[in-house]
Amino acid sequence: MNPSATAAAATASTRTATVAPAPPSTSTDERPVTLSGRDAYRDELTRLAASDDTIVCLEADLGGKGHPFQAAHPERFFNLGIAEGAMVDMAAGLAAGGHKPFVSTFAPFAALRAAESLKLTLGYLAAGVTVVAPYAGVSGAWFGTTHHCLEDLAILRSVPGVTIAAPYGDAEMRAVVREAVRSGRPHYIRTGRNARYESLPVAGDELPLVNWEFDATATATATATGTGTGTGTATAHDPVCLVSVGEEGTRLALDARRTVPGTSHAHLVHLDHENLTRAAAELARRHSRFVVVEEHRGQGGVAEALALLLPECRVTSVSANRSWPSQGGDHDEVMAALGLDLPAVLDALVPTN
Repeated sequence: MNPSATAAAATASTRTATVAPAPPSTSTDERPVTLSGRDAYRDELTRLAASDDTIVCLEADLGGKGHPFQAAHPERFFNLGIAEGAMVDMAAGLAAGGHKPFVSTFAPFAALRAAESLKLTLGYLAAGVTVVAPYAGVSGAWFGTTHHCLEDLAILRSVPGVTIAAPYGDAEMRAVVREAVRSGRPHYIRTGRNARYESLPVAGDELPLVNWEFDATATATATATGTGTGTGTATAHDPVCLVSVGEEGTRLALDARRTVPGTSHAHLVHLDHENLTRAAAELARRHSRFVVVEEHRGQGGVAEALALLLPECRVTSVSANRSWPSQGGDHDEVMAALGLDLPAVLDALVPTN
């Protein structure tokens, strides 16, 4: 394939979550807001590259027309065509030469087709390459099984040294991209297709290890003691805690919170072993029962990881089942066919003896 060729950008209707927006910014930055995860990545990387000429952008024939990085920095934009493994290998060489390569292709082609190159580049060589993988989970929907990816977290979490992130919303994606540029560490960033969400509010510019969107234990302690902080340890009053992962896991968790007010909700962005180990310790200080919601198979997912890290706790997984979607449908319909919908989350929240 001619390296300069690009595929026509697919179009689809966009869902917008009805969650509370982040506090208004005092910045004069006029960047667009509430972009999809993949568009927020492209926009943020283009802006960062204006003041850092070591940043380069590589795409595997999915840049589409009007890619902002290509328009702003054409000499640092490379369309490698349908050659995902070669793209990651090229990024390893660029990193060795002092560049900061960001590569992007659909999650199934990044995590599965280029798995060996990812293992060697991000793991063995610890090259400062960031892989941004849209179309994770079943966000490809109508495109079918070849474009679905419910196995990427299992693969990438098994490669030591890789920082794994699944941001929810525009602001979280931008923060993760800035972190990848600043740290120079190998990153795998998971996102969806065209869904647009407002990120959960955070204090300051850094993403917390655990974003406590709501914590019932802290509220109960505040009511009992007249203070606004929790005890720091799980107590007899230990309600179940939702743990949300990624775009659709967080959307479903927020929907469940609206349906069952007062349910604790902890949101995770970083999902690699090192970050999850620290997050697990914080989770266990407040709760001992968790319902993890993620658009991934249960095997190799975050719920399984937390269950191993928290052997004294009860961890329930709400995730994709072990079937293969054989019918077409939109994103919600395919997830529901896999057992990943709001009724499944609500069922998991019901206490069992």
